[in-house]
Amino acid sequence: MNTVDISLISQQALWATFVVTLLLGAIMQRTSFCTMGAIADLFVMSNLSRLRQWSLAIGVAILGVMLLSSFGLIDVSKSIYTSSKLMYLSILIGSTLFGLGMVLASGCGSKTLVRIGGGNLKSLVVFLVLALVAYMTLRGLLAVIRINMLDAFFITLNSNQDLPSILSAQLGQSRSSSHLMLGSIIGGAFVLFALLDKSFWTAKNLLAGFGVGLAICAVWWISGYLAFVAEDPNTLEEVFLATNSGKMESLSFVAPYAYSLDWLMFYSDTSKVLTIGIVAVLGMVCGSAGVALVTKTFRWETFLNPEDTANHLVGGALMGFGGITALGCTIGQGLSGISTLALGSFLAIPGFFLGAYLGLRYLQVRLASNPCS
Repeated sequence: MNTVDISLISQQALWATFVVTLLLGAIMQRTSFCTMGAIADLFVMSNLSRLRQWSLAIGVAILGVMLLSSFGLIDVSKSIYTSSKLMYLSILIGSTLFGLGMVLASGCGSKTLVRIGGGNLKSLVVFLVLALVAYMTLRGLLAVIRINMLDAFFITLNSNQDLPSILSAQLGQSRSSSHLMLGSIIGGAFVLFALLDKSFWTAKNLLAGFGVGLAICAVWWISGYLAFVAEDPNTLEEVFLATNSGKMESLSFVAPYAYSLDWLMFYSDTSKVLTIGIVAVLGMVCGSAGVALVTKTFRWETFLNPEDTANHLVGGALMGFGGITALGCTIGQGLSGISTLALGSFLAIPGFFLGAYLGLRYLQVRLASNPCS
Protein backbone atom coordinates (compact mmCIF):
# COMPACT_ATOMS: atom_id res chain seq x y z
CA MET A 1 0.00 0.00 0.00
CA ASN A 2 1.40 3.40 -1.02
CA THR A 3 1.97 5.89 1.79
CA VAL A 4 0.89 9.46 1.11
CA ASP A 5 3.69 11.96 1.84
CA ILE A 6 1.68 14.82 3.34
CA SER A 7 4.75 17.02 3.80
CA LEU A 8 5.90 16.63 0.20
CA ILE A 9 2.45 17.38 -1.23
CA SER A 10 2.15 20.49 0.94
CA GLN A 11 5.56 21.73 -0.19
CA GLN A 12 4.65 21.18 -3.83
CA ALA A 13 1.41 23.13 -3.37
CA LEU A 14 3.20 26.00 -1.65
CA TRP A 15 5.92 26.26 -4.29
CA ALA A 16 3.36 26.09 -7.09
CA THR A 17 1.35 28.87 -5.43
CA PHE A 18 4.46 31.00 -5.04
CA VAL A 19 5.31 30.65 -8.73
CA VAL A 20 1.75 31.51 -9.81
CA THR A 21 1.49 34.55 -7.56
CA LEU A 22 5.01 35.67 -8.46
CA LEU A 23 3.85 35.84 -12.07
CA LEU A 24 0.55 37.42 -11.02
CA GLY A 25 2.30 40.17 -9.06
CA ALA A 26 4.49 40.87 -12.07
CA ILE A 27 1.48 41.00 -14.39
CA MET A 28 -0.46 43.35 -12.11
CA GLN A 29 2.54 45.63 -11.73
CA ARG A 30 3.17 45.70 -15.47
CA THR A 31 -0.44 46.11 -16.63
CA SER A 32 -1.82 48.30 -13.80
CA PHE A 33 -4.63 45.79 -13.21
CA CYS A 34 -6.71 47.24 -10.39
CA THR A 35 -10.37 46.74 -9.55
CA MET A 36 -10.53 50.00 -7.62
CA GLY A 37 -8.98 51.76 -10.58
CA ALA A 38 -11.48 50.10 -12.90
CA ILE A 39 -14.42 51.44 -10.87
CA ALA A 40 -12.80 54.88 -10.53
CA ASP A 41 -12.17 55.06 -14.29
CA LEU A 42 -15.82 54.22 -14.90
CA PHE A 43 -17.33 56.79 -12.52
CA VAL A 44 -14.81 59.61 -12.94
CA MET A 45 -13.68 59.38 -16.58
CA SER A 46 -16.26 57.04 -18.17
CA ASN A 47 -13.33 54.90 -19.30
CA LEU A 48 -14.05 51.16 -19.51
CA SER A 49 -10.58 49.78 -20.29
CA ARG A 50 -9.69 48.51 -16.82
CA LEU A 51 -13.28 47.42 -16.20
CA ARG A 52 -12.96 45.30 -19.34
CA GLN A 53 -9.71 43.86 -17.94
CA TRP A 54 -11.60 42.81 -14.82
CA SER A 55 -14.50 41.48 -16.90
CA LEU A 56 -12.14 39.42 -19.06
CA ALA A 57 -10.46 38.01 -15.94
CA ILE A 58 -13.86 37.06 -14.50
CA GLY A 59 -14.92 35.39 -17.74
CA VAL A 60 -11.68 33.43 -18.07
CA ALA A 61 -11.91 32.34 -14.41
CA ILE A 62 -15.53 31.17 -14.80
CA LEU A 63 -14.76 29.23 -17.98
CA GLY A 64 -11.58 27.78 -16.49
CA VAL A 65 -13.30 26.58 -13.33
CA MET A 66 -16.11 25.14 -15.45
CA LEU A 67 -13.58 23.09 -17.42
CA LEU A 68 -11.67 21.98 -14.33
CA SER A 69 -14.94 20.91 -12.74
CA SER A 70 -16.23 19.13 -15.84
CA PHE A 71 -13.02 17.07 -16.06
CA GLY A 72 -13.38 16.13 -12.40
CA LEU A 73 -10.19 17.90 -11.33
CA ILE A 74 -11.86 20.07 -8.68
CA ASP A 75 -15.16 20.10 -6.81
CA VAL A 76 -16.40 23.66 -6.28
CA SER A 77 -18.97 22.47 -3.76
CA LYS A 78 -16.05 22.09 -1.34
CA SER A 79 -15.11 25.78 -1.33
CA ILE A 80 -16.12 28.39 1.25
CA TYR A 81 -18.19 30.27 -1.35
CA THR A 82 -20.70 27.56 -2.21
CA SER A 83 -22.19 26.50 1.13
CA SER A 84 -25.96 26.34 1.47
CA LYS A 85 -25.94 29.23 3.96
CA LEU A 86 -26.27 32.59 2.19
CA MET A 87 -25.25 35.35 4.64
CA TYR A 88 -26.74 38.14 2.56
CA LEU A 89 -26.46 40.96 5.12
CA SER A 90 -22.82 40.25 5.92
CA ILE A 91 -21.94 40.10 2.24
CA LEU A 92 -23.78 43.29 1.28
CA ILE A 93 -22.53 45.40 4.19
CA GLY A 94 -19.04 43.91 4.14
CA SER A 95 -18.54 44.42 0.41
CA THR A 96 -19.79 48.02 0.64
CA LEU A 97 -17.39 48.80 3.48
CA PHE A 98 -14.58 47.12 1.58
CA GLY A 99 -15.34 49.15 -1.55
CA LEU A 100 -15.27 52.38 0.47
CA GLY A 101 -12.06 51.34 2.19
CA MET A 102 -10.19 50.45 -0.97
CA VAL A 103 -10.79 53.96 -2.37
CA LEU A 104 -9.54 55.63 0.80
CA ALA A 105 -6.51 53.31 0.88
CA SER A 106 -5.69 53.78 -2.83
CA GLY A 107 -6.33 50.19 -3.78
CA CYS A 108 -7.70 46.82 -2.70
CA GLY A 109 -5.77 44.03 -0.99
CA SER A 110 -4.01 42.81 -4.12
CA LYS A 111 -3.13 46.34 -5.26
CA THR A 112 -1.71 47.05 -1.80
CA LEU A 113 0.73 44.17 -2.22
CA VAL A 114 1.65 45.35 -5.72
CA ARG A 115 2.28 48.86 -4.38
CA ILE A 116 4.44 47.50 -1.56
CA GLY A 117 6.56 45.76 -4.17
CA GLY A 118 6.94 49.08 -5.96
CA GLY A 119 8.23 50.86 -2.85
CA ASN A 120 5.01 52.41 -1.52
CA LEU A 121 5.35 52.85 2.24
CA LYS A 122 1.73 53.98 2.54
CA SER A 123 0.66 50.56 1.36
CA LEU A 124 2.91 48.92 3.94
CA VAL A 125 0.99 50.79 6.65
CA VAL A 126 -2.31 49.75 5.01
CA PHE A 127 -1.10 46.14 5.04
CA LEU A 128 -0.45 46.22 8.78
CA VAL A 129 -3.75 47.92 9.62
CA LEU A 130 -5.74 45.65 7.31
CA ALA A 131 -4.07 42.55 8.72
CA LEU A 132 -4.69 43.58 12.33
CA VAL A 133 -8.36 44.48 11.80
CA ALA A 134 -8.92 41.37 9.69
CA TYR A 135 -7.56 39.22 12.53
CA MET A 136 -9.79 41.04 15.02
CA THR A 137 -12.75 40.36 12.73
CA LEU A 138 -11.83 36.70 12.41
CA ARG A 139 -11.20 35.89 16.06
CA GLY A 140 -11.20 39.02 18.21
CA LEU A 141 -13.50 41.78 19.40
CA LEU A 142 -14.89 42.54 15.96
CA ALA A 143 -15.66 38.85 15.44
CA VAL A 144 -18.25 39.07 18.21
CA ILE A 145 -19.91 42.01 16.47
CA ARG A 146 -19.77 40.28 13.09
CA ILE A 147 -21.25 37.02 14.31
CA ASN A 148 -23.97 38.46 16.53
CA MET A 149 -25.07 41.42 14.41
CA LEU A 150 -24.46 40.44 10.78
CA ASP A 151 -23.90 36.70 10.36
CA ALA A 152 -27.12 36.05 12.29
CA PHE A 153 -29.07 37.08 9.19
CA PHE A 154 -28.91 34.36 6.56
CA ILE A 155 -30.95 32.17 4.25
CA THR A 156 -30.44 28.40 4.20
CA LEU A 157 -30.98 27.06 0.70
CA ASN A 158 -32.07 23.55 -0.21
CA SER A 159 -28.83 23.11 -2.15
CA ASN A 160 -25.42 24.71 -2.37
CA GLN A 161 -25.63 28.36 -3.31
CA ASP A 162 -23.74 28.12 -6.59
CA LEU A 163 -26.04 28.70 -9.56
CA PRO A 164 -25.46 25.26 -11.18
CA SER A 165 -26.54 23.50 -7.96
CA ILE A 166 -29.61 25.73 -7.64
CA LEU A 167 -30.60 25.20 -11.28
CA SER A 168 -30.05 21.44 -11.21
CA ALA A 169 -32.16 21.16 -8.05
CA GLN A 170 -34.97 23.09 -9.72
CA LEU A 171 -34.86 21.29 -13.09
CA GLY A 172 -33.84 17.86 -11.88
CA GLN A 173 -30.88 17.66 -14.25
CA SER A 174 -27.27 16.83 -13.39
CA ARG A 175 -25.18 19.53 -11.81
CA SER A 176 -22.38 19.04 -14.32
CA SER A 177 -24.76 19.78 -17.21
CA SER A 178 -26.01 22.90 -15.45
CA HIS A 179 -22.46 24.03 -14.79
CA LEU A 180 -21.46 23.59 -18.43
CA MET A 181 -24.47 25.55 -19.60
CA LEU A 182 -24.34 28.38 -17.07
CA GLY A 183 -20.55 28.60 -17.11
CA SER A 184 -20.49 28.92 -20.88
CA ILE A 185 -23.25 31.55 -20.94
CA ILE A 186 -22.12 33.69 -18.00
CA GLY A 187 -18.38 33.31 -18.57
CA GLY A 188 -18.83 33.90 -22.28
CA ALA A 189 -20.84 37.06 -21.59
CA PHE A 190 -18.06 38.54 -19.46
CA VAL A 191 -15.45 37.71 -22.09
CA LEU A 192 -17.66 39.08 -24.86
CA PHE A 193 -18.17 42.38 -23.01
CA ALA A 194 -14.41 42.77 -22.73
CA LEU A 195 -13.51 41.83 -26.29
CA LEU A 196 -16.31 43.60 -28.18
CA ASP A 197 -14.38 46.85 -28.07
CA LYS A 198 -11.55 46.57 -30.61
CA SER A 199 -9.59 49.33 -28.86
CA PHE A 200 -9.29 46.95 -25.89
CA TRP A 201 -7.25 44.53 -27.98
CA THR A 202 -3.80 45.53 -26.75
CA ALA A 203 -1.07 43.29 -25.34
CA LYS A 204 -1.37 45.03 -21.97
CA ASN A 205 -5.12 44.57 -21.63
CA LEU A 206 -5.15 41.00 -22.86
CA LEU A 207 -2.25 40.03 -20.60
CA ALA A 208 -4.07 41.55 -17.62
CA GLY A 209 -7.39 39.82 -18.30
CA PHE A 210 -6.11 36.41 -19.31
CA GLY A 211 -3.21 36.43 -16.84
CA VAL A 212 -5.31 37.23 -13.77
CA GLY A 213 -8.14 34.88 -14.78
CA LEU A 214 -5.78 31.97 -15.40
CA ALA A 215 -4.01 32.62 -12.07
CA ILE A 216 -7.34 32.20 -10.26
CA CYS A 217 -7.89 28.88 -12.06
CA ALA A 218 -4.34 27.74 -11.35
CA VAL A 219 -4.69 28.22 -7.59
CA TRP A 220 -8.07 26.45 -7.62
CA TRP A 221 -6.27 23.51 -9.27
CA ILE A 222 -3.39 23.67 -6.78
CA SER A 223 -5.59 23.63 -3.69
CA GLY A 224 -8.39 21.46 -5.08
CA TYR A 225 -6.34 18.84 -6.93
CA LEU A 226 -2.62 19.00 -6.22
CA ALA A 227 -3.09 19.55 -2.46
CA PHE A 228 -6.13 17.30 -2.12
CA VAL A 229 -5.71 14.00 -0.30
CA ALA A 230 -8.69 11.65 -0.42
CA GLU A 231 -7.59 9.83 2.74
CA ASP A 232 -5.31 11.51 5.24
CA PRO A 233 -3.10 8.80 6.82
CA ASN A 234 -3.64 10.41 10.23
CA THR A 235 -7.42 10.88 10.17
CA LEU A 236 -8.50 8.61 7.30
CA GLU A 237 -10.62 11.53 6.03
CA GLU A 238 -10.26 13.70 2.94
CA VAL A 239 -8.21 16.85 3.43
CA PHE A 240 -7.15 19.94 1.52
CA LEU A 241 -3.57 20.53 2.56
CA ALA A 242 -1.95 23.91 3.16
CA THR A 243 -5.17 25.92 3.38
CA ASN A 244 -6.26 27.96 6.39
CA SER A 245 -9.95 27.14 5.95
CA GLY A 246 -9.43 23.40 5.52
CA LYS A 247 -11.38 23.69 2.27
CA MET A 248 -10.47 24.25 -1.34
CA GLU A 249 -9.27 27.85 -1.82
CA SER A 250 -8.18 30.23 -4.52
CA LEU A 251 -6.76 33.72 -4.22
CA SER A 252 -8.07 36.26 -1.74
CA PHE A 253 -6.22 39.06 0.00
CA VAL A 254 -7.85 39.86 3.32
CA ALA A 255 -7.81 36.78 5.59
CA PRO A 256 -4.34 35.79 4.25
CA TYR A 257 -3.10 39.19 5.52
CA ALA A 258 -4.22 38.20 9.03
CA TYR A 259 -2.71 34.73 8.73
CA SER A 260 0.56 36.22 7.44
CA LEU A 261 0.78 38.55 10.43
CA ASP A 262 -0.06 35.67 12.75
CA TRP A 263 2.65 33.48 11.18
CA LEU A 264 5.26 36.23 11.50
CA MET A 265 4.35 37.02 15.11
CA PHE A 266 4.25 33.40 16.30
CA TYR A 267 6.85 31.90 13.98
CA SER A 268 8.48 29.88 16.77
CA ASP A 269 5.18 28.10 17.44
CA THR A 270 5.49 24.89 15.45
CA SER A 271 1.72 24.79 14.92
CA LYS A 272 2.01 27.91 12.76
CA VAL A 273 2.82 26.73 9.25
CA LEU A 274 2.91 28.29 5.83
CA THR A 275 -0.30 28.08 3.83
CA ILE A 276 -1.34 28.84 0.28
CA GLY A 277 -2.77 32.20 1.36
CA ILE A 278 0.39 33.29 3.19
CA VAL A 279 2.66 32.24 0.33
CA ALA A 280 0.40 34.06 -2.13
CA VAL A 281 0.97 37.31 -0.22
CA LEU A 282 4.73 36.86 -0.44
CA GLY A 283 4.60 35.88 -4.11
CA MET A 284 2.60 38.98 -5.06
CA VAL A 285 5.08 41.34 -3.38
CA CYS A 286 8.11 39.61 -4.90
CA GLY A 287 6.63 39.55 -8.40
CA SER A 288 5.73 43.21 -8.27
CA ALA A 289 9.12 44.19 -6.83
CA GLY A 290 10.91 42.25 -9.57
CA VAL A 291 9.14 44.12 -12.36
CA ALA A 292 9.51 47.48 -10.59
CA LEU A 293 13.27 46.97 -10.22
CA VAL A 294 13.79 45.70 -13.77
CA THR A 295 11.75 48.52 -15.33
CA LYS A 296 13.33 51.08 -12.96
CA THR A 297 9.92 52.21 -11.70
CA PHE A 298 10.67 51.30 -8.07
CA ARG A 299 10.50 54.41 -5.90
CA TRP A 300 9.84 55.16 -2.27
CA GLU A 301 6.53 56.89 -1.63
CA THR A 302 5.01 58.08 1.64
CA PHE A 303 2.06 60.08 2.96
CA LEU A 304 1.42 63.60 1.70
CA ASN A 305 -0.18 65.03 4.84
CA PRO A 306 -2.16 64.02 7.97
CA GLU A 307 -5.41 63.71 6.01
CA ASP A 308 -3.76 61.34 3.54
CA THR A 309 -2.50 59.30 6.49
CA ALA A 310 -5.95 59.20 8.08
CA ASN A 311 -7.61 58.13 4.82
CA HIS A 312 -5.24 55.20 4.43
CA LEU A 313 -5.59 54.13 8.07
CA VAL A 314 -9.39 54.21 7.89
CA GLY A 315 -9.35 52.57 4.47
CA GLY A 316 -7.19 49.71 5.68
CA ALA A 317 -9.46 49.16 8.68
CA LEU A 318 -12.61 49.18 6.55
CA MET A 319 -11.08 46.66 4.15
CA GLY A 320 -10.01 44.43 7.03
CA PHE A 321 -13.48 44.34 8.58
CA GLY A 322 -15.42 44.44 5.31
CA GLY A 323 -13.35 41.80 3.55
CA ILE A 324 -13.73 39.24 6.34
CA THR A 325 -17.42 40.03 6.76
CA ALA A 326 -18.08 39.71 3.02
CA LEU A 327 -16.07 36.44 2.82
CA GLY A 328 -13.61 38.02 0.44
CA CYS A 329 -12.29 41.07 -1.36
CA THR A 330 -12.53 42.17 -4.98
CA ILE A 331 -10.21 39.27 -5.78
CA GLY A 332 -11.67 36.79 -3.28
CA GLN A 333 -15.36 37.38 -4.01
CA GLY A 334 -14.93 39.37 -7.22
CA LEU A 335 -12.86 36.71 -9.01
CA SER A 336 -12.34 33.50 -7.00
CA GLY A 337 -15.87 33.42 -5.61
CA ILE A 338 -17.65 34.44 -8.78
CA SER A 339 -15.67 31.85 -10.75
CA THR A 340 -17.66 29.22 -8.82
CA LEU A 341 -20.89 31.03 -9.81
CA ALA A 342 -21.75 31.42 -6.11
CA LEU A 343 -24.82 33.54 -5.45
CA GLY A 344 -23.09 35.38 -2.62
CA SER A 345 -20.34 36.55 -4.97
CA PHE A 346 -22.90 38.09 -7.31
CA LEU A 347 -24.31 39.95 -4.28
CA ALA A 348 -20.85 41.23 -3.35
CA ILE A 349 -20.11 42.88 -6.70
CA PRO A 350 -22.77 45.65 -6.37
CA GLY A 351 -21.53 46.28 -2.83
CA PHE A 352 -17.97 46.87 -4.08
CA PHE A 353 -19.28 49.31 -6.68
CA LEU A 354 -21.51 51.15 -4.19
CA GLY A 355 -18.75 51.47 -1.59
CA ALA A 356 -16.23 52.64 -4.18
CA TYR A 357 -18.70 55.20 -5.53
CA LEU A 358 -19.29 56.58 -2.03
CA GLY A 359 -15.54 56.77 -1.46
CA LEU A 360 -14.95 58.58 -4.73
CA ARG A 361 -17.73 61.06 -4.00
CA TYR A 362 -16.24 61.72 -0.55
CA LEU A 363 -12.79 62.42 -2.01
CA GLN A 364 -14.29 64.67 -4.70
CA VAL A 365 -16.12 66.71 -2.06
CA ARG A 366 -12.99 67.00 0.08
CA LEU A 367 -10.91 68.07 -2.90
CA ALA A 368 -13.49 70.62 -4.01
CA SER A 369 -13.64 72.13 -0.53
CA ASN A 370 -9.84 72.31 -0.35
CA PRO A 371 -8.72 73.28 -3.89
CA CYS A 372 -5.25 74.24 -2.72
CA SER A 373 -4.51 70.99 -0.88
